[in-house]
Amino acid sequence: MVTSCSQNPKPVFNEYRTVFRIGDQPEWAATDLNDQHWKKRIALVPDGQVFWSRTKIDILKAPEALKPYGFRLEVYGEYEVFWDGVLIGKNGNPGQEADLPPEGKLWTTFIIPTDLTNTGEHVMAIRLSNYYYPDHIGNYGLKIDDYDDLLTDRLIQNSYMHVFAGAFLIAAIYFLFLFLGNKKEYPALIFSISCFLFFGLTMTHFVRTTVPIHYSLHVVRLEVITGLMFGISFSIPLYFSMQFPYPKWKLFLGIYTAILLFIFSIEHHLFDYTILNMAFSLLVFSLGIAVFGVYKKAKGAFLVFFTLLLCIFMRYSVSFNLSLFTGFSLILLNMLYLLSLRIKEQRLAYENSLVQSTRLRLELLKKNIQPHFLMNTLTSLIDWIEETPKKGVLFIEALAKEFDLLNQIENQTLISITQEIALCRTHLEIMEYRKEVNYSWEEEGIDPGQKVPPGILHTLLENGITHSLPLDDNSIKFKLVYESNSDYKRYTFLTFAAAVRQEANTKKEGTGLKYIKARLTESYHEQWELTSEPVNHGWKNTIKIYS
Repeated sequence: MVTSCSQNPKPVFNEYRTVFRIGDQPEWAATDLNDQHWKKRIALVPDGQVFWSRTKIDILKAPEALKPYGFRLEVYGEYEVFWDGVLIGKNGNPGQEADLPPEGKLWTTFIIPTDLTNTGEHVMAIRLSNYYYPDHIGNYGLKIDDYDDLLTDRLIQNSYMHVFAGAFLIAAIYFLFLFLGNKKEYPALIFSISCFLFFGLTMTHFVRTTVPIHYSLHVVRLEVITGLMFGISFSIPLYFSMQFPYPKWKLFLGIYTAILLFIFSIEHHLFDYTILNMAFSLLVFSLGIAVFGVYKKAKGAFLVFFTLLLCIFMRYSVSFNLSLFTGFSLILLNMLYLLSLRIKEQRLAYENSLVQSTRLRLELLKKNIQPHFLMNTLTSLIDWIEETPKKGVLFIEALAKEFDLLNQIENQTLISITQEIALCRTHLEIMEYRKEVNYSWEEEGIDPGQKVPPGILHTLLENGITHSLPLDDNSIKFKLVYESNSDYKRYTFLTFAAAVRQEANTKKEGTGLKYIKARLTESYHEQWELTSEPVNHGWKNTIKIYS
């Protein structure tokens, strides 16, 4: 954008139509040659034959002292260049391409002798052959200016574009690592891929100044650019579809992909035409998604809508290359803004979960020491001491052990699964004395090295005791099953009882479940899943933690 905003100097030359002739005669380079019968177009020059082109050029302004003119050419072929009949440059070996390895560059710059740049009419003649792409014959890219400026202007432009591309490469790497830290954060992955594709598109487009490319490789470069453009045209609407989800978005995205494939395949050899149509399809489809986002009052949707309209306006107001790179950079900045809003919401949700976890932890601790619990426990304790002093002592020891364990783990984020199981077993000992029900505990597949948020199994155990009725033999059994694979870890907490009381089936979420969810969010963010359902033998709770 900086280079595009510089003042454009007045043109120093006028270029007339180029004419062609198949053959090889040295005198065709002469200035006074009559070329009225030369052809204005050649469709095909097979077998690497030599042919000539002639272009009349008017120099409108003579060069300044010590600032000779030069010209930059973009030509499919290996060639020799003549200016007013004088050989001023060579690029490759015309007519010998079949016998010699590829030589020369697609973009070359030549200096014009000062005595040949007086104002008036001149002739540029090119003797060339096009062995690798005999059907790519036509007008050539030509620019005449100060020779030094021709050498440096693209280097300056490329330095800006390399910094520009590097910024998106850094963003791509950063958000890739952000995704690897949370593999459910797919918008971060899509944004990383989009930035990387845009980095590749920018570098491939501007590589011509820093890396010499033979014309036989130019089509390969264009194929790479078209492929990168296809990836960008797919990834950006996919990102907006995830940020502003709409009904049947997968179906519409599939239709859009089919349209892109059709555009990519039809007239594929017309690379500019294919790229232009894919960019237009991207803007139209993304604009439709943004309109739906605005309708649903989604955060950031109006900014995206305005930016897409601006990109469409730029497409018809400035050059295609400028509109392409400026438009994509604005769209990617919008994507970054949406991602920052999402990250902010996740951070606020995490902070709220910490506050809620602290509050619920205090409430849970209060629940275990509230007067109702203490009075019932002490009443049971008095009865046991009066009837069976030895069991009363065991009751006191179990009660002391539970409070000691609660005190140890209360301020920790994660504790060993063995500590959590010890807390559960101690609680069952207390409840056996209180309720005079035979409680039993079983485990299966437990990995002692695993850690869990404190109190989550203890809370499930309390819910099972509170809401379950004992079996005919006056017993209730609890079983903890642990399973794991590369994708997740799963704890299944089973309650074997005669029946589950009606209040357990109500939709109202109690303090215990709120505490469990807050603890899981605190430790695992959104990478967890909690289910609770009745089964034939009683009740089943499942906690799944994703890797």
